[in-house]
Amino acid sequence: PGSFRAGVTSPSVHRRLSTNAFRVFCQLAGGFVLFPAMTMTMRVALLKRILCRPPPPLAISFRCSSSSSTTPEATRLLKVGDVLRESRRFSESDVAQYSEVTGDRNPVHLDADFARRIAGFDGGRVVHGMLVASLFPSVIAPILYPGAVYVAQTLKFKLPVYIEDEVVAEVQAAHVRENKKRYIVKFATKCLVDKESLVLDGEAMAILPTLVLNK
Repeated sequence: PGSFRAGVTSPSVHRRLSTNAFRVFCQLAGGFVLFPAMTMTMRVALLKRILCRPPPPLAISFRCSSSSSTTPEATRLLKVGDVLRESRRFSESDVAQYSEVTGDRNPVHLDADFARRIAGFDGGRVVHGMLVASLFPSVIAPILYPGAVYVAQTLKFKLPVYIEDEVVAEVQAAHVRENKKRYIVKFATKCLVDKESLVLDGEAMAILPTLVLNK
């Protein structure tokens, strides 16, 4: 570095290098111990060897920590208090098909005039109560928890549901218990019309293969 370059042999360099300074330089640069008997010529020759010698290889160690640029969406597990919802409007065709499948051909479901005049349902034809209640298992099993087994359901019919009413079914987890790698869940169930009128409530129990929400 500086004025100490390989090949420099001018007398001025000889004069500037005192015995002590040269000894310190060589000890720092190359680990040599100099003897006082060394002549200036020998010191310059040694200096050339030190400055021209290639540097030792570097030993480099490093630690790399990487993190993903995207955070995967957290897995959602069903827990007590969670509410699942589904809305549906039942049409005349829905009611007619349900009547055919079940054999329930009560005229309050099929004849608007009879429903109003005889049965006293001002809104006309009434949707089967069990058809409305079928929303509960449809909320739990096919979409959110495929493979769920519906075990029990209690029902209390509060108000009639008329054709084309918008019905919102709510299923709220009330109790969760693990049993043999499956989960027994008790739900509070209810149906609302116009988002405020309670038309149906009760409790359900289902066995779920997992608590991981599928949707």
